[in-house]
Amino acid sequence: MSAEVRSDRKLQNRAVLGVLLMIAGLALYPLADAFVKHLMGTYAVHQTTFLRAVTRLIPLSIAMFFQGGIRKVLGTQHPKQHLIRLAVNLAYTYAFMFAMSKGSLTMVYTLSYTSPFFMILLSAAMLKEHISRERWMAVAIGMVGVVIAMRPGSNMFEMAAILVLIGTFLGALNKILMRRLAATEHSLAIAIYPNLMMILVTTPFLIGSWQPMPWQHWGLFAIVGLLTAGGQYAIAQALRFTQASILAPVDYSTFFWVVALDLFWWHKSPNLYTLIGAVVIVGSNFYIIYRTRREEAAKKAAALATAGKV
Repeated sequence: MSAEVRSDRKLQNRAVLGVLLMIAGLALYPLADAFVKHLMGTYAVHQTTFLRAVTRLIPLSIAMFFQGGIRKVLGTQHPKQHLIRLAVNLAYTYAFMFAMSKGSLTMVYTLSYTSPFFMILLSAAMLKEHISRERWMAVAIGMVGVVIAMRPGSNMFEMAAILVLIGTFLGALNKILMRRLAATEHSLAIAIYPNLMMILVTTPFLIGSWQPMPWQHWGLFAIVGLLTAGGQYAIAQALRFTQASILAPVDYSTFFWVVALDLFWWHKSPNLYTLIGAVVIVGSNFYIIYRTRREEAAKKAAALATAGKV
């Protein structure tokens, strides 16, 4: 594909829009995961993972039709980069799916907030992104909020917790690889390819072990597909607009959706530690957005000053 065709795929520095898209995309995942955890009480991980991929591939395929068709959306200049990223995404997905089947939703999401450490390290090493001291501090403050919410002395070393930590590292690496692909690839392609890979890998495991489902459960899986497809696309777009290290602290926003789901779905009220941690996490996220705007304004002012001198 020519450079002219891909010229609209260049990374754009629109950090605030990227942060808002990431928040929206991440909000859809806890709700989808709540449905998945509910269904895992009946169906095996392989079947749940397969149906999750199939149902979210449907709306993505419809969107592909309206955005130019298969050739325009799925055409790629970097097949090897896609394959590497798909392998990472596959391992990341299975780590979290097995963890979710073993542990609570709150535990899975709370431990996943170690992602900013991995994300910032990988962003600096792989993408050569500049990370300001203020963003490092905001990430650290956010992590303090997570520790407060979890309460000191909690059991953090069960198998599900180890799987979450492994999955978190792979998830951070997955986002870095998505960031690289976003420079030239269509956002829908970045969202569609992992689901195709998941279907290919899980299909052999379903032979002879498929468990029939009532139509109500098919409807739940369809909802999961819509929610996660929307989340995938929003996150892919966010990574096109904003540096991965800026987006890292936004992962904390899912904490509040998890708390809400615990309250309204499983009737578990947050305790004082959870509320204090939530305040700290919200504060760090608002500070990141504030620093992002300040840094963008400083860059624009510097560019205008340079242009004036010329």
